[in-house]
Amino acid sequence: MNYPLLLSVLLALTSIAFAADVSGTWKSEFDSQIGRQKYTYTLKQEGDKLTGKANSEINDQKRETPLSEGKVDGDKVSFVEMLNFNGNDIRIAYSGTISTNEMKLTREVGDFAKEDIVLKRDPAEQPAAAGQRRDRGRGFGGPITLGPDDKAAFPTPPEGFDKPREDIPHGKIETVEYDSKSVGNNRKALVYTPPAYSADKKYPVLYLLHGIGGDEQEWRRGGHPEIILDNLIADNKAVPMIIVMPNGRAQPNDRPGTNAMATAPAFAKFDKDLLGDLIPFIQSKYSVKTDRESRALAGLSMGGGQSLNFGLGNLNTFAWIGGFSSAPNTRPPAELVPDPEDAKKQLKLLYISCGNKDGLIRISQGVHAYLKEHDVPHIWQVDEHAHDFRHWKNSLYHFSQLIFKPAAR
Repeated sequence: MNYPLLLSVLLALTSIAFAADVSGTWKSEFDSQIGRQKYTYTLKQEGDKLTGKANSEINDQKRETPLSEGKVDGDKVSFVEMLNFNGNDIRIAYSGTISTNEMKLTREVGDFAKEDIVLKRDPAEQPAAAGQRRDRGRGFGGPITLGPDDKAAFPTPPEGFDKPREDIPHGKIETVEYDSKSVGNNRKALVYTPPAYSADKKYPVLYLLHGIGGDEQEWRRGGHPEIILDNLIADNKAVPMIIVMPNGRAQPNDRPGTNAMATAPAFAKFDKDLLGDLIPFIQSKYSVKTDRESRALAGLSMGGGQSLNFGLGNLNTFAWIGGFSSAPNTRPPAELVPDPEDAKKQLKLLYISCGNKDGLIRISQGVHAYLKEHDVPHIWQVDEHAHDFRHWKNSLYHFSQLIFKPAAR
């Protein structure tokens, strides 16, 4: 008997049978920048071609979108969802692998977000595998599963850390405008200068980024960095520093409007504005140090994702990086830190934090797990809060005490 030929035939038949199994109903739930998304994909395969539709539910809004460019090649599958979101066409590309009852896909939303998702075949068509573990607890963004590492690295800030004190010197906060060649117009930013700021002294700079629904005013409205830093500087717990709060929505009309989600692609392009326009402007207007070890980048939610993406992607510019409750725009950990050894050499501090009631915690958990696996020094801080300014103020309180000092973790 010709065993090699028989084996080839069996493998071919297995491949054909497997490919035919793609047709049917598949379901997935995953996190996005606007909360938990629920999807039902109805797929039909003919040969290596795949067609179908996607029915989605986001914040009680339901949509049906046709799928195109579908292809099946052995255990590989790919297709495209063109989503019209309030008049904006967004290309969502899916690619990954199939098993009998599961698809593991990478979902790329335009050029501004990427997440790994899992599709499960509808139980009515194929029973779910026995012994599946279910996450318990739910917060903003989705189910929450906590592990042994998900605990506080620091104690709760003291009462009054974010309240103004009359008996101490105060810094100044002002609005500035700068010419953004990358965006094509003048843009606004808030700048905090510490008490007794003087042109005769050089200061380090923290660039502090907002979330998807915010703007350059969000941190001052909800977090009051000027109060937190005034207090810390008065108590000799933080280095006197300048804080720049820009608008991370890099488009000519940079207001969030009534549909902040539609502006998400502009967040992905902010690095050009930050590196090419804003930092040079700050260096020309203020008395600042210009070496990388005197420059930090941190942010909340969407701004946390930006800080990890742009900070870790530009370690020649930033030595101190913080992501507070980072959103799904955060790149996959292996893309954030493709060279762990280089990151170990260049990073002065990498601070990752999230609240244990935040449904987006799995994003930060994934970053922490990757960093831990590759022995990249970092701080993983989990407190008792949700996706809110209580957590973000706490994070700024801890982060600002660690940066621009000789010893950090």
